[in-house]
Amino acid sequence: MPNHVHLIFKVFNVPMSQLVDAWKGFTAKQANRVLGRRGKFWQDGYWDTFMRDAEHERRTQNYIEANPVQAGLAAARKEWPWGSARFRDDYERLCLAD
Repeated sequence: MPNHVHLIFKVFNVPMSQLVDAWKGFTAKQANRVLGRRGKFWQDGYWDTFMRDAEHERRTQNYIEANPVQAGLAAARKEWPWGSARFRDDYERLCLAD
């Protein structure tokens, strides 16, 4: 999405706030370098949602992967070049390894 990011990840030993701050810091530097700009890239803070069970996670994943289609940025989920849907097989399994 051009103005926000959706992520699903599992938190282990590092607090989520530290993970998000580190990720936003790294990606802000990289994006500013690519864009030839300086300064703040991300808004402060973040919104989190605890995944209650596998069904909640599945619905959230579907929402995230359909978001570019709903926004009119792609005709199909698998066409969005920055999304995980392009890595799903015919059974909708996420296949990241060759």
